Amino acid sequence: MVVRRLSVALALLCGLAAGVAASFAEDRAIVLATTASTQESGLLNYLLPIFRDKTGIEVTVIARRADEVLDGARRGEADVVLMHARPQEEKFVADGFGAKRFDVMYNDYVLIGPKSDPAGVKGKDIVTALKAIEAKGAPFVTRGDRSGTHAAELALWIVAGIDIASAKGAWYREAGQGVTAAFEAARAANAYMLSDRGSWIAFKDRGDLDIVVEGDKRLLNQYGVIPVNPEKFPTVKGELGQTFIDWLISQEGQAAIAGYKVDGQQLFFPNAGKSGG
Repeated sequence: MVVRRLSVALALLCGLAAGVAASFAEDRAIVLATTASTQESGLLNYLLPIFRDKTGIEVTVIARRADEVLDGARRGEADVVLMHARPQEEKFVADGFGAKRFDVMYNDYVLIGPKSDPAGVKGKDIVTALKAIEAKGAPFVTRGDRSGTHAAELALWIVAGIDIASAKGAWYREAGQGVTAAFEAARAANAYMLSDRGSWIAFKDRGDLDIVVEGDKRLLNQYGVIPVNPEKFPTVKGELGQTFIDWLISQEGQAAIAGYKVDGQQLFFPNAGKSGG
């Protein structure tokens, strides 16, 4: 009888310990809402284990298009936001949903196109290239998914003086999905498209596509990180979220970002505190 009672007591203690451990693990976890490029490029799969090993904090990633990232964060569904759509990020903070925005890293956009370059845009600036593509009706694939890249592309058409809503025709094709689907559509149609460099480097099945325009200052792609405001949502883990941000913009976190490479190529360039790269 005594042995049985001891066994029951031990089982209860083990169960209690397991419950406490699970609760502690849950308390040491945050949700990061981000755009697809940081996930699909492999960057987060590289960074987050380094952060976890240093702090014991688990990070669950929700990767969505830019508008969905912020919509979810406005409902308190994330602790931290990491994305590359600065005007939307700044409005998110101005509206009180984000506590503060921090520059964290950048890469750049590149214009992808057929190696044969039927529109003759290779080596030109992005505005001249877009004007030539529209004038010749050369096939162009747009993400069409309200992502940060899609927003950047629409802004570039405006800079080029082209009302794409009126000018688009059969040559302007909407993928309506993520970057991988857009790449596949562009490859199949031998079309031009805008991409962030990191996603392009990570994409393997390129067919006859290559970079045709790069290096224009208007193609800078800045990423920002924002803690969701815990004053708006009591469930937000403000302290743990800030710990992640502090690490990301620290010397160690910035070095980790710089250290991530695919096929020997650096995908993202840290610039915390150095806006604009």
